[in-house]
Amino acid sequence: MTVAVRDAIPHLYSVGIKPDDIDFMGHVNNASYLKWVQAAVLDHWRALAPTEVVTRHLWVALKHEITYRKPTFLEDDVIATVLLEKVQGARAFYETIIRRGEEVLAEVKSSWCCLDADTLRPARLAREVIQHFFAADQENGRNGKI
Repeated sequence: MTVAVRDAIPHLYSVGIKPDDIDFMGHVNNASYLKWVQAAVLDHWRALAPTEVVTRHLWVALKHEITYRKPTFLEDDVIATVLLEKVQGARAFYETIIRRGEEVLAEVKSSWCCLDADTLRPARLAREVIQHFFAADQENGRNGKI
């Protein structure tokens, strides 16, 4: 049985907008969204993975695809919602939605590679680790393919 994205445990990350995030047009520069996504995904990993696993693994971004919906401003209260969509081998695929209240400001699809912290080589995560990110697996004890 395959674990669906709807089973992914959402992780909320509060984005702090700084004056240096603002560009010449008076709104957040596109590069700042990448910083936010990286911080949000890594915070998600640290929040849900077991501590001993976190210390043995690192993550590097492979690809980001950002769809900008609305501009973001210095005074905005912004939350990023992170969902782990799937894991294939050493790769993880994430969706991050950046919102101001109910308004979607940006949608980001990203892929990441898990590395062994000692060797810096790609590392597969054990099924038991991956299951920490999916509610159905935790609640039902299901051992689906991830």
